[in-house]
Amino acid sequence: MRPARRPLARAATTFVAVLLACAVGAGGTACTVGPSERPPVAVRGDGIAVPLPPAVPIPAPGAPTLPVPDPQQPVAEFLDCTDEVLAVAGIPVPTDRALRADCTELTVPSDPEQPQLGRTRVGLVRVGLADAPEDRPPLLVLGDSATDPSAGHAVTVAAQVPLPVLQAFTLVGLDRRGVGSDALDCASADARAALVDADAIDEASLAELLEQARQVVQDCHVLLSGGASGFRSASTASDIAEVRAALGVQRLSAVGVGDGAGALARWAASDPAAVGRLVLDGPQDPTLDEPARSEARAKAAEATFDAFALACTSAPGCPLGVSPRATVTALVERLRTAELRAPDLRVLTAGGTLTAVMAGLSEPRTWPTLAAALGAANAGDAVPLLDLLDPVAGLGGRFDATLATACNDAGRRLAPGEIATLADGWRQDYPLFGTTLALRLLACGPWPTVADPPAVPVGPLPPVLVLGTVHDPRGPAEGSRRVAETLPSGRFLSWQGSGTGAWPRTPCVNDAVGRLLVDGVAPEGGLEHSLLCPP
Repeated sequence: MRPARRPLARAATTFVAVLLACAVGAGGTACTVGPSERPPVAVRGDGIAVPLPPAVPIPAPGAPTLPVPDPQQPVAEFLDCTDEVLAVAGIPVPTDRALRADCTELTVPSDPEQPQLGRTRVGLVRVGLADAPEDRPPLLVLGDSATDPSAGHAVTVAAQVPLPVLQAFTLVGLDRRGVGSDALDCASADARAALVDADAIDEASLAELLEQARQVVQDCHVLLSGGASGFRSASTASDIAEVRAALGVQRLSAVGVGDGAGALARWAASDPAAVGRLVLDGPQDPTLDEPARSEARAKAAEATFDAFALACTSAPGCPLGVSPRATVTALVERLRTAELRAPDLRVLTAGGTLTAVMAGLSEPRTWPTLAAALGAANAGDAVPLLDLLDPVAGLGGRFDATLATACNDAGRRLAPGEIATLADGWRQDYPLFGTTLALRLLACGPWPTVADPPAVPVGPLPPVLVLGTVHDPRGPAEGSRRVAETLPSGRFLSWQGSGTGAWPRTPCVNDAVGRLLVDGVAPEGGLEHSLLCPP
């Protein structure tokens, strides 16, 4: 994707206006927390009814109880921002709830490991029932840096969760580093486009890409006065501690998604006594470094694309024909030699197309939109796909923050020759996404290495529920299982569905999470008692 780009509106906090299904296969009724009463069929996002495989039932009460959530006694001053938040989000609120939102900003260290760099600001939003008492216990909901990293994630979740969750908690959203009031916009349009569009693996192209990556790092360090290292999961873990203090609770309950779950795990390990009821939804394997981490992601993205293709062809009139993989592969091959230009002069490239697809795979509810956009590009109209790419790589998009977080979280840097070898092999093993993910490693090459070692709990943790999604383009479910294995108190639930984040997508997952969060009862311990939820 190359200039010209259309300007995007920039607000103090970025919100995502996508409402996830709360009760897939539940006949349109609202989700409830309690014993699972699933019907014999489920309805996929494409509207096709499919038989449900048998699921392990949620254990009855009797498992270890968890800490009682503390009432909040905020020391931060929150101001009512309901109208603004809901207007920006544009999310239809279910009729069973009326929501109220309050906003504030916290000042936090720019880099907790470098106090001389001063402090920066991150946004905080509380979202709960309009008639909730002010001291209702808080539940921090933390998004993934590549999908929904803003405080607005709490607004989206508040419109999805079963009502008993809102009757027990007020949700709290936190801006991850680089979004909202701390938005990171340091790469030039040309350099950002070069990183997004990268697809060629010849020596000259790699040299040019490395030079553009160096320019991005230089610009970011100048803009941030040397504080680019603060954009990493360890800093988010430090921010979580600041949130707990601002809310005035001894123990903080939380749900994290993707690398947001990884940041929560790091915070919990550093201060177990501060942990309340904790759910890690799709955390990535903390033992993997590059290039193994990117290869695992390439494999997961390929598998998720196959699920996307099946959903498309299972519905009438799939815009990608009988073989979506073949259609998209052919489109990418054409774009490698002839880019597609939109009337507003934006350009669609092979790398931009694959970046948009990887982003779109994270949310199954928007798969029909992604399929239609790919079909339009295949017919010569680049605009719908470029519109999907804009929130990622356009002006005000999340690309810079995502890149900084991924690079700072990685401990190893690879030389161009190593990356060329990887890209050549991954193009064969992971034909759609392997090259793109290999070249992103080159984009990280010039970044200083600041990665922190995996966190080890310094004391006993309460039982922690870890969720893994079988078709998550951000990483395989096996990585989430390994996280559960590293936690003596870990309980694992595998959801046989698609997307980044399993909660609150289905009644089965909602039952397990609700028992832990609302009822304070963890599933039976030990991975031999792992739970299984159908799609």
